[in-house]
Amino acid sequence: MSPLIAPSILAADFSNLQREVEMLNSSEADYIHVDIMDGVFVPNISFGIPVTEAIHRHAKKPLDVHLMIVNPDNYLEAFKNAGAAVISVHYEACTHLHRTLQAISNLGVKAGVAINPHTPVELLSEVIQDIDQVIIMSVNPGFGGQKFIENTYSKVSRLKDLILAKGTKTKIEIDGGVNLQNAPKLLAAGADVFVAGSFVFNSDDPVLTISELKAIRLV
Repeated sequence: MSPLIAPSILAADFSNLQREVEMLNSSEADYIHVDIMDGVFVPNISFGIPVTEAIHRHAKKPLDVHLMIVNPDNYLEAFKNAGAAVISVHYEACTHLHRTLQAISNLGVKAGVAINPHTPVELLSEVIQDIDQVIIMSVNPGFGGQKFIENTYSKVSRLKDLILAKGTKTKIEIDGGVNLQNAPKLLAAGADVFVAGSFVFNSDDPVLTISELKAIRLV
């Protein structure tokens, strides 16, 4: 089994965004990960609906939209219309998570939940059957290029056990500090999708780096 790769456009060269998207189109990437930050839920501001629309106009890969924002319910339809194939909201930002997941699914896109490093995976046990993917944050959200948190391996394993126990097809996505050293261990722990930002875009050959991540296999 090979992992799915979702390069994070947040680490791209914004002055050449079309070129960067076209590079991803030519690569073995499975998704384009789009980080939306509001400066409230996380201490940074990235971009919003118009830039997401612009990315979608040039993208040949599905957009994996990660909402790091407060009140995400107010923007679900707008991001679906902007081209999102997957919309993930943060557990910590949703008062009525089950309702939010239903709203995403009713839009005809895949529903995801992201959890911060301090959030136990067990808190998802009552809604895991309604979640298409769980993003485990392996860094604190808000900025790229951070150091990978080692406790992530244990969280992945526990989440995988929960998914198997509930008999769901939920995918596990890892976001933050993924590289060729930790990716094999994450895959062995049960991860399905790797988000890679600066590791891809700061490399000498991003297309080759994506291929190397894609080539990782369970041993």
